[in-house]
Amino acid sequence: MYISRVEIDVNNRAKIKDLSHVGAIHNWVERAFPKEILQHNRTRKLWRIDNLGGKEYLLIVSPAAPDISVLEIYGVKGSGSTKEYSKFLDGIGVGLRAKFRVTLNPVIAVSEGEGKRGKIKPHVTVEHQKKFLLDRAEKNGFHLAENEFDIVERTYVTLKKEGERPLGLSKVTYEGVLTVTDPDRFKLTLTEGFGKKKAYGFGLMTIIPF
Repeated sequence: MYISRVEIDVNNRAKIKDLSHVGAIHNWVERAFPKEILQHNRTRKLWRIDNLGGKEYLLIVSPAAPDISVLEIYGVKGSGSTKEYSKFLDGIGVGLRAKFRVTLNPVIAVSEGEGKRGKIKPHVTVEHQKKFLLDRAEKNGFHLAENEFDIVERTYVTLKKEGERPLGLSKVTYEGVLTVTDPDRFKLTLTEGFGKKKAYGFGLMTIIPF
């Protein structure tokens, strides 16, 4: 596994106009793996947009290393980097405490009657958005105390697909401290993500052990 990032060139309007919705960023990420496109064998990549120190970064976790030159099409030249992720993952054990950051699309399926498929709707309150993460902690290999995390961003992003109406997706970013309870399950969480819309910038969790 690899973890990569590039600073997005937000000052270049000619570039940024192409990244007006999360579907366009998804396409940028996919193009950074040209061998997979040629072989018609696309793997799942997790990605997230982070704002750090006033700069915006694209962060990617993937089974193969991306083509940095493609990442820098919309990135600042020389800012792209890739690191092996596997060794870091191997060091994760039961009881590990770590700071975390994750961006999710917190939704709920609302029943519309017997025999009908529930309609997917976003959680809109802070209370329900926090509960969304709390309810999924143990099944994803970690323990989360209610007083050890918070929501640091709540917004909506747009997804556009050809021939379809634009869709607004609820975007919620959480930060806090967690404790690993199931290392194997947690490693899958870090490499495969969790929650909805993982192809569009959701579900990627990163940690800093302490």
